Parts: sequence; structure tokens; C-alpha cells
Amino acid sequence: MTTAPTLAHSRSGAGQDLPPLVVGRAPVTVPDVVDVARRGRRIELDAGLAERLKPAQEWLEEVVAGMGDGAEARPIYSVNTGFGSLAGRRAFPDPADAAELSRRLVLSNACGVGRNVDEEVVRATMLIRLVSLAQGHSGVRPEIIVTLADMLNAGVCPAIPEYGSLGASGDLIPLAHIAIVMTRPKAGTASPAGDGLDDERDSGEALLDGRVVSGMEAMAAAGVERIPLGAKDGLALLNGTSFSCAQALLALHDAENLLETAQVTAAMSIEALRGFGDAFIAELHEARGQAGQTAVAARLRELIAGSALVDGSADADPVRQPPQDAYSLRCVPQVFGPVKDTLAFVHGILEREANAATDNPLIFPSLPAARTLKAVSGGNFHAEYVAFAADFLSIAATEIGSITERRLFRLDDGSLSRGLPDMLVASEQVGMDCGYMLPQYLAAALVSDCKTLAHPDSVDSIPTCANQEDHVSMANNAGRHARQIVANVEAVVATELLMAAQALDLRAADPETAGLKASPAARAAVALVRATAAADGRPVDVITRDVVMYPRLRAAIGLVHSGAVVDAVGAALAGARAQAPAQAPVQAPAPASGGAHDAGARRPGGTTA
Repeated sequence: MTTAPTLAHSRSGAGQDLPPLVVGRAPVTVPDVVDVARRGRRIELDAGLAERLKPAQEWLEEVVAGMGDGAEARPIYSVNTGFGSLAGRRAFPDPADAAELSRRLVLSNACGVGRNVDEEVVRATMLIRLVSLAQGHSGVRPEIIVTLADMLNAGVCPAIPEYGSLGASGDLIPLAHIAIVMTRPKAGTASPAGDGLDDERDSGEALLDGRVVSGMEAMAAAGVERIPLGAKDGLALLNGTSFSCAQALLALHDAENLLETAQVTAAMSIEALRGFGDAFIAELHEARGQAGQTAVAARLRELIAGSALVDGSADADPVRQPPQDAYSLRCVPQVFGPVKDTLAFVHGILEREANAATDNPLIFPSLPAARTLKAVSGGNFHAEYVAFAADFLSIAATEIGSITERRLFRLDDGSLSRGLPDMLVASEQVGMDCGYMLPQYLAAALVSDCKTLAHPDSVDSIPTCANQEDHVSMANNAGRHARQIVANVEAVVATELLMAAQALDLRAADPETAGLKASPAARAAVALVRATAAADGRPVDVITRDVVMYPRLRAAIGLVHSGAVVDAVGAALAGARAQAPAQAPVQAPAPASGGAHDAGARRPGGTTA
């Protein structure tokens, strides 16, 4: 290989205003994957990538060339042997058989069932597979990587059924549904029909203009040439954790945004329920020393700063006694804190996995000369890391939903809501209107579903392949469940957004609390809700009687999923800080003997500088 891979196609869309993602220059990040998956960000290949690929490919080419010299063929897994339990059973001497072996592997492995996964999962999978192969240990020809990049840039979306992967030996079945679209038989080799022709029926399926078409038709429409496979190319494309990782990584991105949004809606409910600020005082959380808890408490102080609805703070005694709320209000830092720390752990695992070489065998030409076999068989395809990460994410996200639903219950119950009307509707005829009764039912159903889905998939394993593959991770199931759980909890948090906004507007209209202003953060969130049209085009306004709810819920889910709530509140807080009068710096007292802790100067709301 003497020239660097080049790209000829680009995908129009929202990602065109982003700089291209250059693969091979630096590790990809979680936001990079999301940009490519959801925004159509273009891919470019680093000019130095060719040199990274060359050593492994040249070693492999030398091995294949040697097979045709008449010498006895040494068995090399996935190059001239069968797969799985058939490894080493038969080594064939003809180099042409190596390419045919790759092709037959792709055909046989493309056997997934179920609904086709979302386009964003397919695109994330293709990028992660490309990055894995670009590490230079797979021995693939550069055309393989170039074709994957071209497909992403041209918007080719292979149809991948959701079921089939065990999470070891890699995501074989889902990845085969990508490989079958991008590849064709090598000229002069056999085909399932025995005529050596490229049969459209053997090209898989892809999405094109909302239709499912053959892979051949989709690639032709995009102007991307389907390519023949060479030795080892087949298993290199199929044997890896890319599909499971893509699902978990997208779920992680949404869960991180979900946690930030859930802190906003929790603070809104705390204000609407006239909660106590004592539970968020910095010293309380510093006494425990857990980073996530301390950070969430600081964020809640920032969010409720300036609220006259909250009783008590580090600077003022609470008026009402005892200054204690139910756990769903008081313990938000103690629940969301571990969620925050867990998501940070998962982030590291999945970001490393997205940059990992995960096929088998991997080729290391730099091994000592005493070892002539540079292909090393191992188990990097085993997705236990991904399975654990997805399971941990599922448990953490479920807890966001679980504690949030309890606040919805309190908002609805007039005996628990400190003066709000039953079901958050000031009905002219009590009992005539259900108000927000049923959205809480919805949240209860979603949280219950999450509790079932959050059962860890990684503790399950079913042996396959004549017991050669006798322990698997089930990472694909874990990733699928994580995505569903996050989507469920987005709906629960969206319900809190609607209900807390309704409750805050009820407080503002109540003569007893009309003079108690909500925080700038809460007012910004309510304003966003009121400025948003429901899915049916009508306003998301304060309800005084029963209305159809699902269009409002759909709009609120969109606000949560898009990050609009966090953005609106962030802008409001930035504006409030900019308008705050400058304060002279506070001279901290000298530490007492013995090293007394200095908490530092406090920002408005009690956050620590």
C-alpha cells in the first residue's frame, strides 16, 4: 500500500457544519460518535493511517502468497482454517480459498431477526468498527476502511436486525448485516448459485428513502462500490464488540443528558413542594466525601438559588419545623450522586472500547523474530466490559426514574403536596377532572418496566459452537435494554417537567404563595415549557380542566432528549450571574490550629467557590 485512503463522498445533513472527524489521528470520543451517528458528521482518514495498516497487512500478504508456493500450508486461524470449533480442523493450501472463506463467513453469519435497529445505532456501529480496524492489528486491506467511511459519508444504512449477538465471539450476526451490504464475491470464485456472479439476493438489505431495499441497490444509489473480500477480511469485519458498544455508548450519552435534566426537574419539584434547603448545604455533603453526591448537591443549590419557595439555607434558619422532606426530595444528592459517579465510570469504559482493536486473531509484526507466527489468538472480542457498563448504566438510569416517580406521586397527592390541589388541577367541580392523575400512572408503568429490564444481562451465558465458545457476555442484550431504560426514564423526567411546571404556576396563582418567587432556573424551565408547542400544535399551557395529554408528553420528551431544558436553564443562570452586583472578595479567616477546613466563599445559593 503506497497511498493513503481517500474519501470521495459526503453526506448532506446537520453534521455538515461540523469539522470532519479525522480517524487515525487521535482517539474518538463519545461526542464524536454521537455526532457521526445522529448529525451526519463527515469522516476523513488521516494521511498517516496507511503506514499504520501496512505492517500487519504485508505480513498477512506474505503468508497468503506463501500458500501458493507449493509449501505445506501452516494453519492460521481465520486465514486458512474454519471458525470456532472448526479452528485448525482443515488447512487448505489454495490462496483463492482464503478470500472465499471470508465471503462464506459473511453469508452464513447474516442471520439476525427482529426489527431493524435505529439508523443512529447502525452509524455508530460502522464508525466504531472502522476505528477498531484502523488500529492496524487486523490485517485488513485499506479498501475495507475506505468503504466503511464512504458508506457513512454517503448515508448508506445497512438494515441490522436487533437480535443475534451474544457479545462473544463478538457481534458476529449484526456486523455480518453490514459486511454483506458492503462486499461482493471475488471475480472467478464460487457463489451460492455456483456461477460466480454477484447475486442481488446475497447483498443484504439497507434503508433508502425510508424503504428497505437490497444492499446492492442502496450502494449503487449512493455511488459507493461494493468490494470483494480478501484473506481474514471477513472475520475482521464481524468479530468485535462494535454493535454492543454502539448501543451502550448512545445510551450513555442520553443518560448523561438525562441526569442533568433530572436535576433541573427535581429542583423544580422541590420548589413546587416548598421543600427545605437544609438537605443541600455543602458541609453536609462534604462530611460524607463522595464526589458525585457533593457535585449534585452543589448543582441543586445553584438551581434553587433565589427561590422564596424553599425554606432554609446555609445562611438562614428554616422557618418550618422539622426541616425535613421525604426522601425523594431530601435524598436527591445521595441518589443522583452515585448515578453521576457510575455514569462517569461507564463513560471511561465505553470510550476506551470505542477505540479498541477487538477482532481475532490480531496481528503484531513487532513480536520477536523467534516467533514467526505474528497472528495472536485471544479474546478481545469478549464484550464483558461493555456488558458490565451497560448493566451498570441500566441500574443507574432506573434509579433516576424510580426516585423521580415518587416526586410525581407527591405532586398529585393533595395530602402530601403542601397545599397544591389534588392531581394538580384546580377544577371548578372537584372530581370532574383527572388532571395529572394518569401521567403518574404512566411513570409508574415505565419505572416498573425499567426494574425488569435492569436485571443484569452480563450474569447470563449460554455456551455455543460445540462448547468452544462456552462463556459469552450477552452485551447486545445489555445494550438494547440500556437504550430502552433510558428512553423510559426520559419520559418519566418529561412528566416531571410538565407536572412541576404546572405546580409552580399554581403556586404563582395562589394568593397565599403568589408573592414567593421561584428561582431563575425554575422560571426559565417553566418558560421553555410554555413556549413549546405540543405535538398537535396547541400550547403546553396551564390546565384548568382535562385535556388530551399525549401531545404534551411527546413535546416534553423532545425537550428532555434534546438537552433543551439544560440549555435553557444554563442560559438563565449565566444571565443571572452576569447581572449580579460585583462583590468584594471575602477575606477567609486563618485556619485554626489543627488544620480546620476552610469551605471557601459561597456563591449565591450556597455553592462553594
